[in-house]
Amino acid sequence: MKDKIIATTLLCATSLFSFDYKIEPKQVNKTTWCAHGAYEAPTKQNGGYMSNSCYIKTNENSLVVIDTGSSYAQAKQTYEEMSKEYGKLPVIAVINTHPHDDHWLGNSFYKEQFNAKLIGSDAINKQIKMGKENIRIFHALSDEQIKNTKLVEIDQVINETTTLNLGNKEFTLVPIGKKAHSSDDIFIYVQSDKILFAGDIVMNGRITSNRDGSVIGTLKALEMMEEKSWDNLVPGHGHDTSKNAINETKQYFTLLKQRVLEAIENDVGVGNVTKVVTMEEFKDKAMYDMLNSRNVFDAYGELEFYEGD
Repeated sequence: MKDKIIATTLLCATSLFSFDYKIEPKQVNKTTWCAHGAYEAPTKQNGGYMSNSCYIKTNENSLVVIDTGSSYAQAKQTYEEMSKEYGKLPVIAVINTHPHDDHWLGNSFYKEQFNAKLIGSDAINKQIKMGKENIRIFHALSDEQIKNTKLVEIDQVINETTTLNLGNKEFTLVPIGKKAHSSDDIFIYVQSDKILFAGDIVMNGRITSNRDGSVIGTLKALEMMEEKSWDNLVPGHGHDTSKNAINETKQYFTLLKQRVLEAIENDVGVGNVTKVVTMEEFKDKAMYDMLNSRNVFDAYGELEFYEGD
């Protein structure tokens, strides 16, 4: 009896100190559910849960995961919540949309538990070779939150448009081929389900971070996506997965390009451009105060000598 009491006490204590991500998956279509992260930067308060992670049921009763979040623990809790919808199905593959750490650090859970095939860009492997000390999430989260998170290299690197048959369902992976949101972005299209996974090239409900990106590259990437036909588009951050989920990002970058070019034409200096180009239409979006001025400043540097496509 005494042993049972001690075991129960230890179990409660462990639960007390485990971070609860409060994951509530939302159904996108008949085969896809997504866990939508907060409109925030990664912090100890949110445990790094600020990007979207999606599960697609294949035709062979298995799962493919698009992006895995910021940690082993987050990926584990996401799988547990998704299992309430799908049952305990095996994850046969993980596809990562780009090399920002909040989208792939959960990979180690799926590799450890299912030996899932990890698919993505070589930029992720290059980050891994640089070591944990150079990866933001390892500094942003607590030791408990990042516990068990390992750096696991991508198994299949995607360098060109590739159609993969995973669980007897076709996934078309399209690299952008130039800097867009990051140095190495991929979007995923599932024609049979008429759904597109945009990664961070598309965000809604919040201002994008263009710190590693390109205005021109992002607009080109959006054009590439619009060549596909979809009923649902899943952003890397944001809760709108409708047919119109791309519109907010398209408007933001179209106006950003237009207004910064006008400012340059009117001899506005780099020191004043953020006062002139304010993107007021987006001031009520999450993270506007944190990210918008930086986006404008960086756009000026990119477009200062721009001569058109």
